[in-house]
Amino acid sequence: MADLNGRKALVTGAAQGLGEGMARALAAAGAKVVVADLQDDLGAKVAESLGDGHGSVHLDVTDDTAWETAVGQATDLLGGLDILVNNAGIEITSLLIDLDADKARKQLEVNLLGTALGIKHAFRAMRGSGGGVVINVASVAATIAFPGIGVYSATKSGVDRLTRVAAMESGKLGYGVRVNCIYPGLVPTAMGAGLANDVARIGLFGSPEEAVGAVVGLTPSGRLGEVADMASAVVFLASDEASFINGVGLPVDGGMGM
Repeated sequence: MADLNGRKALVTGAAQGLGEGMARALAAAGAKVVVADLQDDLGAKVAESLGDGHGSVHLDVTDDTAWETAVGQATDLLGGLDILVNNAGIEITSLLIDLDADKARKQLEVNLLGTALGIKHAFRAMRGSGGGVVINVASVAATIAFPGIGVYSATKSGVDRLTRVAAMESGKLGYGVRVNCIYPGLVPTAMGAGLANDVARIGLFGSPEEAVGAVVGLTPSGRLGEVADMASAVVFLASDEASFINGVGLPVDGGMGM
């Protein structure tokens, strides 16, 4: 595993699922981690389980002021910040013909605006301090046309574009912050299981099991992803081993999106 000793990381949506796995992997690699989430009790439990030197903060990623507060708290706790993982996200399944504007707007705010605000505050915290790393979590949905997740797919495509523009701005303005994203495949977390149930519920598949089978059938590696697969990719991109990797999207999808 890459050596992240001395690094200071903030992971959003880290109270459960992929974010929790990423926080644990970063800590195992030596980083000090702040868990950021709306779920204060769960976030605090994850941070406590990581051991001394880690912590948690409340964060609504759609709120600019909340970002400023959370990054300030994390920086005070850790003595700086050089890794941000923009993981927080939501997925609301819907056929486009049944699109609900409020639910679509919520996905745009959490997935796209939340990531953009994270980049903003990471840049402000990291510029002039020797640089850092931002890792955004997009999705294989940004690269394939899977039915029932049109708005979610659009937001994750937007995360990809934000990543590339942010990397270019950081370079042009001398911030010294690398910005990359990963494209996770389907992982059987609560969100992944919910998607399988939802696409069956709206009639795209006969059952959740059929939906999962369809995803596996589209995946050359022949299986679903695991939390550890995504977490390992984040640790790699945060490490010096990835020091010349910048402005790219790394598929961690078993080949599904190729």
